[in-house]
Amino acid sequence: MNVSWPDGLDVTALTARGWVPKRFNQFVVKVHSRCNLACGYCYVYESADQGWRAQPRVMSEAVFTTACHRIAEHTGETVSLVFHGGEPLLAGAEHLNRLAERATTIIGSERLRLGMQTNGLLFDEPVAEVCERWNIRVAVSVDGDQAGHDRHRVFRDGRGSHADVLRGLHVLRGHQRLYAGLLCTVDLRNDPITTYEALVELGPPTVDFLLPHGNWSTPPPGRVEGGPPAYGEWLSLVFDRWFDAPAEEATGPGQETKVRLFDDLLALTLGGTGTSESVGLQPIRVAVIETDGTVEQVDTLKTAFAGATQVRTAGGSNPFDAALLAPQIVARQLGRDALSATCRACSIHEICGGGNYTHRFRAGEGFLNPSVYCPDLKFLIDHVRARVSGELAKIGTRRRPGGV
Repeated sequence: MNVSWPDGLDVTALTARGWVPKRFNQFVVKVHSRCNLACGYCYVYESADQGWRAQPRVMSEAVFTTACHRIAEHTGETVSLVFHGGEPLLAGAEHLNRLAERATTIIGSERLRLGMQTNGLLFDEPVAEVCERWNIRVAVSVDGDQAGHDRHRVFRDGRGSHADVLRGLHVLRGHQRLYAGLLCTVDLRNDPITTYEALVELGPPTVDFLLPHGNWSTPPPGRVEGGPPAYGEWLSLVFDRWFDAPAEEATGPGQETKVRLFDDLLALTLGGTGTSESVGLQPIRVAVIETDGTVEQVDTLKTAFAGATQVRTAGGSNPFDAALLAPQIVARQLGRDALSATCRACSIHEICGGGNYTHRFRAGEGFLNPSVYCPDLKFLIDHVRARVSGELAKIGTRRRPGGV
């Protein structure tokens, strides 16, 4: 493909003007490169990039040890290390135990936060014991009720996985302090309220709704240029259900669970910062370590084009240090300066942040575009802002004369 943004980004000029990159503080470690499900929307196996085929199945202890030493050298901050895949539990409880022990020894327990993203199928008591031993917090992918979940999250023979996932979740919920939350990919065919309430029934501390990965050249399902903001409407219905939760059902002020996207939008609307790469202008500080030890960008970029996750560096003894000055990484830390002119002119760009970087890609142009979900993000953000304004107005009318 043609050279496209950010390949031509002049990092030397940026650093000469005083720009300094922020070191990585989250490391996604691909401990197993294969999976025991065949999800139709998977960005690893069903995307333009088929690099997984050349990866070893399991990350060796030697590769993992080297990566941990490089992380320890790269930063003195607290770091998050997330076991990922493929499906990380295919590596087995004993292997994960050895990796967790190695990471804790090398990086230090006082500044290491361990996590795992899993489909939950293999989560059993031996795995739970390993997670308890090393305080590994676990997030599970669930797409709502059985009908919604089994639409995509299936075994290779087409059987749905919902019942098997719930068995794993039952074990995890018996170790509540390890339960990090649920990850749900939005499907417009699934009823938004049914989906949300099915997730809440599983008692998650947090729910993270993800938009299906797509871009201008390969649009996501149901996203038609010039068409209605169907994803924004779907998420707005969930927002209202979440925001208006009856107090007797809520674990917090009006909430049955935290929803990361909504929490971020509320914080950004009120002048705060976000916590994810979905919205906001905060610098992205995530590095992916492939099963063979290669350092790459976030792997959702595999949906853009083959090789999109590769980091082109000028060498150096520490791959994380070198990656910080690669144009592909720098672009994720420039905030407003990494937005298209269309985005910068928009009144909500500080909240939206251009949306997920992956969703901005257009073949021949690169990533200097609005999100393919731009109408949806605008609809959702306008809806959230209207709800916040309404609540603030109610507070104002309840103030007594002479009150603060």
